[in-house]
Amino acid sequence: MANDGEKKMAAERSLEYVHDGQVVGLGTGSTAAYFIVRLGARVKQGMKVRGIPTSDRSRDLAMSLGIPLTSLDEVQQIDVTVDGADEFDPQLRLIKGGGGALLREKIVASASRQVVIVADSSKRVPVLGGFPVPVEVVPFAQALLVKRISELGARVVRRLDAAGAVYITDTGNQILDCHFGRIPDADSLAQRLSGMPGIVEHGLFIGLASVVLMATGGEVVEMRR
Repeated sequence: MANDGEKKMAAERSLEYVHDGQVVGLGTGSTAAYFIVRLGARVKQGMKVRGIPTSDRSRDLAMSLGIPLTSLDEVQQIDVTVDGADEFDPQLRLIKGGGGALLREKIVASASRQVVIVADSSKRVPVLGGFPVPVEVVPFAQALLVKRISELGARVVRRLDAAGAVYITDTGNQILDCHFGRIPDADSLAQRLSGMPGIVEHGLFIGLASVVLMATGGEVVEMRR
């Protein structure tokens, strides 16, 4: 419950980065959902924004709140994206994808002038790796990629859904949750994963976060790269 309160605090603070007339990337996950709800309240009060959601879940939530939506087909430059993270380190490198939306999240982040990460204090780590790195793969290559990623030292688990079936992303791919443990060189690992044919995207977000808003001890701390 404490973390839930921190998530709400960070989400509330992130609204300071959103201004009238902007195109706003809408992240995925529990903390991002709090932001979307608060943004919906601002829209109801008269704020004019257009959102680009990073998942079907975020799209459905935004639509239910009356937030006008657009797409990358119509707009190729996003003013600000607000999203969560599973972990972040002192250099604001992130692990994302616990909610299964890493591909669209990274595309939207890469098209954004500013990426604001909202997080509770449990997400801050000195070194990435306590959370497994999600890797989105095409089904044709999943067995091969389990082998190749395992050779990098990870324990690789194919993600399942709540019913025990293979988890399928909004874009029709599968996710491998890769337990590397402590990752001393996240930049190098990101490059190696990006170079493997069959990997659509991985959950190491390097050099994308502009600012992290971390709620802790009743206040929100702002951290920048």
